[in-house]
Amino acid sequence: MDTRAATGRYESLDAIRGVAVMGILAMNIVAFAAPFAAYVNPVAGGPVGNLDLATWFFNFVFIDSKMRGLFSMLFGASTLLVIQSAAANGRSAAEAHYARMIWLAIFGLIHYYFIWFGDILFLYAVCGLLLFAFRNLSVKALLRWAVGFFLVGIGLLASGWLMFLLAETGHLPPVVASGLADDLARMNADMGPGAASYAKDVAVHLGGYGGIVAAKLGEHAAEPFVQALMFLWETMGLMLVGMALFKSRMLTGEWEAARYRKWAVRGFLIGIPPLIALAYYQVASGFSAVSTFGASLSLSVPFDVAMTIGWAALIMLLIKTAASDAVRARVAATGRMAFTNYLTSSIVMTTIFYGYGFGLYGTVGRAALYLFCFGMWAAMLLWSKPWLDRFNYGPLEWIWRSLSRRQIQPMRKAARA
Repeated sequence: MDTRAATGRYESLDAIRGVAVMGILAMNIVAFAAPFAAYVNPVAGGPVGNLDLATWFFNFVFIDSKMRGLFSMLFGASTLLVIQSAAANGRSAAEAHYARMIWLAIFGLIHYYFIWFGDILFLYAVCGLLLFAFRNLSVKALLRWAVGFFLVGIGLLASGWLMFLLAETGHLPPVVASGLADDLARMNADMGPGAASYAKDVAVHLGGYGGIVAAKLGEHAAEPFVQALMFLWETMGLMLVGMALFKSRMLTGEWEAARYRKWAVRGFLIGIPPLIALAYYQVASGFSAVSTFGASLSLSVPFDVAMTIGWAALIMLLIKTAASDAVRARVAATGRMAFTNYLTSSIVMTTIFYGYGFGLYGTVGRAALYLFCFGMWAAMLLWSKPWLDRFNYGPLEWIWRSLSRRQIQPMRKAARA
């Protein structure tokens, strides 16, 4: 059954986006509350308890990269939908698309420099500039291109990991190993157990707003561009998969429940065993910087992608068969306001944890952080639907749309007769 409403929106697509924006907060909550080293390495700040370690283990297998992957796939699907809608309404699809991406890049840089360092909007905008060229490809062609992007990304990062591993274990010629010594020392300082940079990062983020911004405008000014180059390959692959799944009607809720169930089972069966093995690899290494780099950024990628598709299928299955109309409407509204909810989460969480707010940065255990996450989820679900009952768009969606179209868009819904 086609779930597209009279408004031209697919409720199922909005609902799965709602789950994704909540899921990406579950992924990001550690990076809001502690140095990035803690995001990939649970002992970066020192020894932790069993509950925090178990929380990291669960997140590594089921959450980390999967929710970002889901968000990325939905961005690809939504981008294709916007392009198709613009063409159907007689507007220039290219103009509509590129205007949205340019403004998204600006929003992303503002987000990074002035709110939170973990921005993904700029990366999405850069990938979005490339996506337009793939809009007319078939499902098979999109998947072939996606595999190509994945292979390039995995190859680049895995080759770096292998070189560091060989250097660390003394299996490289001395001349080559000496050339990697500084990079390996820097990686250990940034990502290893008891990371040397950890205390410095905590001090910065417990300071004033000006100091935090100055650090990002100074020594970390190039970070958004470096991250875009580093993660473009994987993100492009995920977005192209999202476009393919949209064209195959998977993300529009038109598959039979049995088909969603089969894809969910396959995705989890492919992904879970290797991810458990990679988690144990990091534990066995004592969470060395080399092991966390390899497991998190390269070796896990194919299994993360399988899990992401499994999550998408499972969520669609639950939306079709288990969710009540009221629940589905709440989650879909959260997804329609994903841009607003994403940036609002950054503002709320940095205020809670940074020094200019409540100053909890670096003081809350990994497991306890999810109390803040659950509270933000509740806020998203509670406020998104009442807002959209009165207004056509979320606040930031309205600003983005008005800027992209160079015309103020109607915000308040017309009163019903």
